[in-house]
Amino acid sequence: MSIDKDLLDQLMEGRSPGDLFGKDGVLAELTKALAERALSTELDAHLTEERADPPPEGQNKPPNRRNGSSQKTVTTDSGKVVLDIPRDRNGSFDPVLIAKYQRRFPDFDTKIISMYARGMTTREIQGHIEEIYGIEASPSLISAITDAVMDEVTAWQNRPLEPCYPVVFMDAIRVNIRSDGAVANKAVFVALAILPDGTRDVLGLWFQTNEGAKFWAKVLNDLRNRGVQDILIAVVDGLKGFPQAIEAAFPQTQVQPCIVHLLRHSMSFASYKDRKAVAGALKAVYTAVDADAAVAALAEFESSDLAARYPAIAPSWRRAWAEVIPFLDYPPEVRRLIYTTNAIEALNSKIRRAVRTRGHFPSEEAAAKLIYLALNATSREWKRSVREWHAVKSQFAIMFEDRFPMA
Repeated sequence: MSIDKDLLDQLMEGRSPGDLFGKDGVLAELTKALAERALSTELDAHLTEERADPPPEGQNKPPNRRNGSSQKTVTTDSGKVVLDIPRDRNGSFDPVLIAKYQRRFPDFDTKIISMYARGMTTREIQGHIEEIYGIEASPSLISAITDAVMDEVTAWQNRPLEPCYPVVFMDAIRVNIRSDGAVANKAVFVALAILPDGTRDVLGLWFQTNEGAKFWAKVLNDLRNRGVQDILIAVVDGLKGFPQAIEAAFPQTQVQPCIVHLLRHSMSFASYKDRKAVAGALKAVYTAVDADAAVAALAEFESSDLAARYPAIAPSWRRAWAEVIPFLDYPPEVRRLIYTTNAIEALNSKIRRAVRTRGHFPSEEAAAKLIYLALNATSREWKRSVREWHAVKSQFAIMFEDRFPMA
């Protein structure tokens, strides 16, 4: 909708451009006028609805009508505005635009939540609002606005999930959380799934309370209780107890350790000048056409000067060989998708940027609130399927047959 030029000229008559956004500027006047017009229209609709209903039998009650107005100061994005709220005689009118006990426009809350999601602390948000809008917002008000997100977090954590996920990446970030008077560094695990149509979704957050299979059994049972019946491939990075737990919950799932993490571990032994050569030699191992070719490539590396210079590298691959072998059975398109947990690491890096400003969180709920908001902001960027999904989908249909939903 566009505003008539003559109307704009009339509004700006006798004013300087600087008067547009000030405390008592044109924008504030427009906000007041439009809000009061909307409230008046709401009351008209309310009175029309009431008059359409006949009064109860035996009662000769006069029809409801307008009964003046009362003033209310409302906080908006551009400052505070005093609105004349229309009233009805029966007191049954409850506006939708500004409810009876509401003192802020909804967009004002949204902006506070947006700033919080970007990692700004309560005090930083308070200072920003006062500096930009000239409004005093107490830390308790900001906390109350952001705490309202917890209902969304709870609903999101308990929402039903898809019956089958082709790929699920599992990884963790670490946050400091106060508990029993002391600050502890806790792991927060994130599950990023690839859906059958190639789009992505975060399945949930879990705060690690204990080590190993017992914790993972709880996570995987949570997924089952929310409707997950099958996971084709789970990509993890050395999560203690995960293989045993997933075998119990989803016995057909193939667990694939992150090849890139194994490669990075190897690079940690090599000097900077030799890293490119070491990476090239090891690439021949994990890109081999099959297991026999990979064994030959690893043997060739073991007999090279590089392996002699860095004797810890080849044994680390030998120790992980049982985990590498399943990866070599996948076609190239699938390998490119699962050989690294970079997809979830990129997601975690955005979460870390949001939590970096916090020394610690007062509770797990506070940490979950901020992480959820960061995830929510990131998920809006996921418009399309992952790269090469059409080719990967075809391979999954062959490999997993009727287990793949789109087979």
